[in-house]
Amino acid sequence: MDRKEEVLQNVVIKFAGDSGDGMQLTGSQFTNNTAMLGIDLATFPDFPAEIRAPQGTLPGVSGYQLRFSSDKIFTPGDECDVLVAMNAAALKTNLSALKKGGKIIANIEGFDPKNLRLANYPDGINPLEDNSLASYEVIKIDVTKMTREALKEFSMGMKEKDRAKNMFVLGFLYWMYGRNMDNTIQFLKDKFGKKPEIFESNIKALKAGYNFGDTTETFTTTYRVEKAKMEPGVYRSIMGNQAVTYGLIAASQKSGLPLFLGSYPITPASDILHELSKYKNFGVRTFQAEDEIAGITAAIGASYGGSIGVTTTSGPGMALKAEAMGLAVMLEIPLLICDIQRGGPSTGLPTKTEQSDLLQAYYGRNGECPMPVISASTPSDCFDAVYESVRIAIQHMTPVIFLSDGYIANGAEPWKFPKGEDLHPIEVKFKTQLGDGEDKFQPYLRDEKLVRPWAIPGTPALEHRIGGIEKQNITGNVSYDPENHQLMVKIRQEKVDKIADYIPLQKIDSGAEKGKLLVVGWGSTYGAIKSAAAELQAEGYAVSHVHIRYLRPFPKNLGDILKNFDQILIPEINNGQLIKIIRDHYFVDAKGYNKIMGIPITKTEMALKMREILEENN
Repeated sequence: MDRKEEVLQNVVIKFAGDSGDGMQLTGSQFTNNTAMLGIDLATFPDFPAEIRAPQGTLPGVSGYQLRFSSDKIFTPGDECDVLVAMNAAALKTNLSALKKGGKIIANIEGFDPKNLRLANYPDGINPLEDNSLASYEVIKIDVTKMTREALKEFSMGMKEKDRAKNMFVLGFLYWMYGRNMDNTIQFLKDKFGKKPEIFESNIKALKAGYNFGDTTETFTTTYRVEKAKMEPGVYRSIMGNQAVTYGLIAASQKSGLPLFLGSYPITPASDILHELSKYKNFGVRTFQAEDEIAGITAAIGASYGGSIGVTTTSGPGMALKAEAMGLAVMLEIPLLICDIQRGGPSTGLPTKTEQSDLLQAYYGRNGECPMPVISASTPSDCFDAVYESVRIAIQHMTPVIFLSDGYIANGAEPWKFPKGEDLHPIEVKFKTQLGDGEDKFQPYLRDEKLVRPWAIPGTPALEHRIGGIEKQNITGNVSYDPENHQLMVKIRQEKVDKIADYIPLQKIDSGAEKGKLLVVGWGSTYGAIKSAAAELQAEGYAVSHVHIRYLRPFPKNLGDILKNFDQILIPEINNGQLIKIIRDHYFVDAKGYNKIMGIPITKTEMALKMREILEENN
């Protein structure tokens, strides 16, 4: 049979099905396969909020979006070219995100009367049969039936056989996009090698899906995306939480300090605990505490003892940690609080993304309690941002809040990982003995950075008090003196402010140094802003983009950059938090763009808002 191959520049696929259909695994395997070919990619896993919603229902839909391209890309795409719908609920939930003319790969068995009813379709209505999908290319495959047929020789039960249907779909997509299956076969061998029947059944289903595409006359076209033109080097696919893990380990190795994580599981931060626990060979110690407070106080103890103390959480957990964070500020010891943000308040949207903890990071503690705040912008940027967070914590003797979010944490992209020798060193200075002229250790005697010495407990002659009650300046003794309290509050704030002298100046990510519109972003809005700004710049608009990593303190030149533009736009996945801080610091009339739906801002939305402001200005 004659077939033709079509070369595409850019493809967006959404895998969607019930939470038990293995869509996350299918998407991640296709992602890894794509990364190995040197094709640029970005992903967006979309988890159901309920741990186990009823099968076939709308709340139970699990999705995984993957964009891959021969060009450099920064977002997982606004609209999908291909939607894999394992059941009626998956189609209904995701159809609005599919381009007109896009492909729907539908599992016929998932559109039986029961599934249609669970997805709230009216009685007698089947979207695969009623011509309502006429503007799409619908590929109907009886995945369940063909998977069972492929596995008829296996003795396992029907339920176990049906678990392999995601491999059938993956095999079909490997055929459609001209892929080799070897990486997935190796993955299955590593995962199920000691369970021969499960291993062999998954391989059989994978190959059956591939052969179905290869032998069925219905399909006459395959597709190929060329390798992206990227900087030469060795790359790997990495997710945000993985990058945080590796950044923490790298900081431990470069500083020479042991790493301790005290944590309590919470979505979407738990993967950092899971991943770090695998690296005991690097001297990493992980402690799954009984609650959030125990997690952070254990980390404070580790820091006091000379380790890198880290605790990981999300917004609700950081609220519980607030009192202990204040203790760390009072003690002035290194500590890292990693907040992987999610939708709130309360339990909110536990599996959905939001940037709603910035004001909490700034102000969410009792008393005057300043802490540096650093954010990551992309999955791979988590490595550099958390590494820098550890450096600041150690060299400025302060707890630091590191902000990521669910979009970054669970998303993936290619990462050209650094060599150890390329990383900036993290210099550590412990106080080991009394200095010349000292007859007694003064634990709050400060250097030019206003940083107090770090003395390990048990060091001879360096005994000192510790606790949460206000310290007397220099001596560290308990003090209730009003003037001393004001002095110490001012010193602690000035110490954080002085960090601005030891961080890079703010750079403009794209565009001119002066212009009509400056778009200021932070965190996971990076890809949407960068892509939209590039589109408008190519059309001749005077648009520039700044993305802030150092949120507290700000880089020293940020105010000067803001003054060079007629209009300032600050997009955020919250109800307007950075904009309040920017207005307060720099007295600029910034405009906001806020999306609070548990999903990222798209490039299309961003470009429309930029054009709207520029046209109003004209």
